[in-house]
Amino acid sequence: MAQDYDSPRNKDEDEESLQALGKNSQNSAADMDDDENAIAEDYELPGADLSNEDASVTVIPMQGDEFICSQCFLVKHRSQLAYTTDDGQPVCKECAA
Repeated sequence: MAQDYDSPRNKDEDEESLQALGKNSQNSAADMDDDENAIAEDYELPGADLSNEDASVTVIPMQGDEFICSQCFLVKHRSQLAYTTDDGQPVCKECAA
């Protein structure tokens, strides 16, 4: 039997199922909010109070093949040296660009 797909379909069960879907989606949205809140509690934002934490960093002295760029003040390897200014200040390739 051929079916006319253009004809309107109005069934009471379709309306009921839409209402049930609406209720279920509201419940699942509440569950999702709870999950997001639990995740957010465990996540630390940058700039948070870390005053009770100890920072341990190993500082390595500057090596003989390194220099401090006079523009950005970063320690760079000698392969990154672009030029030296007239007063003897080194400039790295990134700052020279």
